[in-house]
Order: sequence, then C-alpha cells, then structure tokens
Amino acid sequence: MRGKSMTSYVMAGVVAAMALTTTGSVAAQDKPGFTDTPMLPGGQWRVHDADRPAPVAVAPAAAPGGPPADAIVLFDGRSLDAWKPDRIAWPIENGVLIIPSRAKSGGENNLVSKQSFGDVQMHLEFRSPNPPTKSSQDRGNSGIWFMQRYELQILDGYRNPTYADGTVGGVYGWKPPLVNPARKPGEWQTYDIVFERPRFAADGSLVRPAYVTALLNGVLVQNHQAMLGTTNWRHVARYTAHPDAAPIQLQDHDSPVAFRNIWIRPLTDAAIAQDLGKDGK
Repeated sequence: MRGKSMTSYVMAGVVAAMALTTTGSVAAQDKPGFTDTPMLPGGQWRVHDADRPAPVAVAPAAAPGGPPADAIVLFDGRSLDAWKPDRIAWPIENGVLIIPSRAKSGGENNLVSKQSFGDVQMHLEFRSPNPPTKSSQDRGNSGIWFMQRYELQILDGYRNPTYADGTVGGVYGWKPPLVNPARKPGEWQTYDIVFERPRFAADGSLVRPAYVTALLNGVLVQNHQAMLGTTNWRHVARYTAHPDAAPIQLQDHDSPVAFRNIWIRPLTDAAIAQDLGKDGK
C-alpha cells in the first residue's frame, strides 16, 4: 500500500509539473519573439522583435479577383457613382461598363474617378470588342491613366501587330511589356497593378520617378518599372511637378472596350518606402 501511495504521489507531481510547464508556454506565447537579438538595419527593431507591431488583418475577397475588405470599389457592375465622364455617361449593360462611340458622345469622352489617389494597388478587368474590326492602335484601344498622367496601355494585343511600346501591358510610349499574354478578343482579361507616385522636391524637381508593377492575366508584364513622366504621343515623356494625389482616368479611344470589377487600395508609405526617407517623401 505504501509503495502504491508513493508512486501515486510521484505521478501526481509529474502531472502537475507538466501542467505548469504547459501553462507557462502558453503564457510565453502571448507575446512571442525576442529582446536579445541583433538590431536590424535602421536601428528600430531587432531580429524577431517581440515588440514589433503585427500586420493589420484584412479580410480577403470571398472569390479570386474580388475586392478585399479594405478596398475602394470603383465599379461593381451597378453604379457609376465613383466616376464622372468628360461628356456623356458610359453605359452599363448587364453589369458591364462599355465605352460609348464618339458619334454618340460628340468627342473624346474619358471616364475620371471622383476621388484622387497617389500610391495604389489596382484590379481591373477588361474585354476587347469581338469580332475585331480594325487593326493596330484602332483595335480595342483604351488605357489606365494613373493621376491622369501615367498610362498603362489597354489594347487588343492578340495577333494584332503594332509598335512595341503601344501594345497591351506596355507603359505607353516607353516600355513594352516583358511578354504578351493577351487573350483573344471577346475574352475577359485581368490587370493587377501597383502604381507608385513620383516624389518632387519643394522646388518642383524630381526626387523619385513613378514606378509601375503590372500583371496581365496573372503574368508579370512590368516589374517595378520607372516611368519617364507624363504620357505623350510621339514625344518623350517628362515630369512636371503636381500634387500627391489625382484622379484615375479610363481612356476613350473610340473603341467599345468593356470593363468590370474595378477596385483600388490606397497604399501607405510603408508599402513603397524601400528607397525613401523615413517620412516616405
């Protein structure tokens, strides 16, 4: 009996110790990390710093390509409340936004966002007219103009010869896309873009150019590509100082390009500050 009692006491002690150890481990994990590791470059945080703030949680979209919880929806198939046209409203047909003909609008009729933006992530889906009726720059031509100045080209790029810096996925008038992953006319195509606005000094001189990273149909076509300045036809682009935020513009090039599922996420300085000062300027 005594032997059994001693064994019971020993086992009880082991179980209690294990419980304390487990409880201590859980408590320690309330704030995981270290306070005795080397400092990272910049001198603010240590490697695996226990005090470094965690990323803000953002709910992703329920379906691929949809807007995450912190996105600003510019077009959801129902309303053009986020936009204003140069002339007449772009029609919505079965949840799809379509550029009207200039015969109806009376001239160039771009669509301009009411809200202004600087550094952004953008998602947009477009469809070239089918069947195609024209060629080169007159076939499914539109464009995304960040800050109403810096254009990423939209064009029917499927078996449609044109100049290299004018095809779909190109920084118009400057950089052709790395590859051409264009789908056939009539098929929906996706753009996922990160645009970083330029930075100017107080005297208006350029401190840092605009950059664009773009995936067309899931394929990288521009990789943190510096932009030359305000897009210009048949001339070299150049910079002129402007405010830190300006509208986004969808271009009317007299082609019935269709759009859907347009959303945008304004980015903080932390997203683009890898080569900027502490204030992100």
